[in-house]
Amino acid sequence: MGPLPIAEPCYYGIQTARALDNFAISGIKPLPHYVDAGILIKKAAALVNAELGCIPIDVSMAIAAACDEVLEGHWRDQFVVDVYQAGAGTSHHMNLNEVLANRALELVGDRKGEYHRISPNDHVNYGQSTNDVIPTAIRLGALLSWRSHLAPALQDLEQQLRRQGQQWGDIVTSGRTHLQDAVPVRMGDGFAAYAHVIYEHHQRLSRAAEELCVLGIGGSAAGTGMNTHPQYRERVVEVLAQWTGLPLRPAINLMAAMQSMAPLGAFSSALRNLALDVTKIANDLRLMDSGPNTGLKELQLPPVQPGSSIMPGKYNPVIAEMTNMVCFQVVGIDTAIAFASQAGQLQLNVMMPLIAYNLIHSIEILGNALMTFSQKCVQGITVRRDRCQFYAESTLSLITALNPHLGYLNCAAIAQESLSTGKTLRQIVLERGLMAESKLDEVLDLAGLSRPHGAV
Repeated sequence: MGPLPIAEPCYYGIQTARALDNFAISGIKPLPHYVDAGILIKKAAALVNAELGCIPIDVSMAIAAACDEVLEGHWRDQFVVDVYQAGAGTSHHMNLNEVLANRALELVGDRKGEYHRISPNDHVNYGQSTNDVIPTAIRLGALLSWRSHLAPALQDLEQQLRRQGQQWGDIVTSGRTHLQDAVPVRMGDGFAAYAHVIYEHHQRLSRAAEELCVLGIGGSAAGTGMNTHPQYRERVVEVLAQWTGLPLRPAINLMAAMQSMAPLGAFSSALRNLALDVTKIANDLRLMDSGPNTGLKELQLPPVQPGSSIMPGKYNPVIAEMTNMVCFQVVGIDTAIAFASQAGQLQLNVMMPLIAYNLIHSIEILGNALMTFSQKCVQGITVRRDRCQFYAESTLSLITALNPHLGYLNCAAIAQESLSTGKTLRQIVLERGLMAESKLDEVLDLAGLSRPHGAV
């Protein structure tokens, strides 16, 4: 397509420069874990190709050294192609190839851009194609992000919720169904339930992550394996597994691994399902903290900043609110990934750049949000024991405990009288002489009602 001038400080080359000109869309650059994944693939390919006699050893070592520099944090500003770019990710892929080739040339004493000794295509990209590198990089980048961001956050949140559940195991309050009074429950049991919900999501995501460990690297163009050494595929995956400590394995069918985005969609769906339950938990906490004088105020979420520019003394549950916003974004991202996943044709899905950014971004923001939610909200929650006790004693659904003794219709009449007169259930039962006081005390024991079959 002809020559194009490139500023001397740049390490990227002409294909990246054309992409910068063509795709000035969002200003969003590739995420660090996605870059790391691509660089790890390039380093493994260079070393394995040299080992198999496909490229010169000195070229391989120079490319590997350039990769190490990037992994150590250098030249990060050189990965510049907009997230919304050429289909399949060719522009980003060539950005990797060009930066590594030009830095490798410098390391061997040659000039950038003079690709006779080390070429972006012939050496850095030997035996590879955007077709197999990008889907492999998405999987690897998502796994790196899952391990460093989201998995630790889930573990921390579960532990904090479980600790609160143990701490508040003796506090009885009113349950609510349909936002109406229900039978007494223990505050600690509610938090133990939240902890178990998070634990189950951790397990689901771990199972979804196992599918991401199946790599289609070695498929090269269209999944054919063209221009690759017969041993390349297994050796690259083996090397990547050693470096990352992940249980990576080669795909059985390289064409399928290239075409189907199902493992990525499955992980995104698991993120969405987690976000839905976390939204519910955060909303529960906001509701239980509502007030202080005109809401439930069973809980006190830690105030972390003033809540109003005009109302003095007001604070808002801002950490829970932020958590909700992130969860809504994750749900929206999953929809975008679903549409992109079904948009492939024949041997390739050209919407991979969208999936790459959205999936890793979703993992990262959800991990960051949950760690913040755990540390700055859940950890500092306190319970208003007096308020809980009042609700436990006041709930009209205490009448449920009298059903086996007085019958449903009698209990309904008692509940109706209590609601219309303001008298307690206890008063009405005793006034009507329906039960001895000692027996009534036994039946309406709040601690027993909240755990009728013992410890949970």
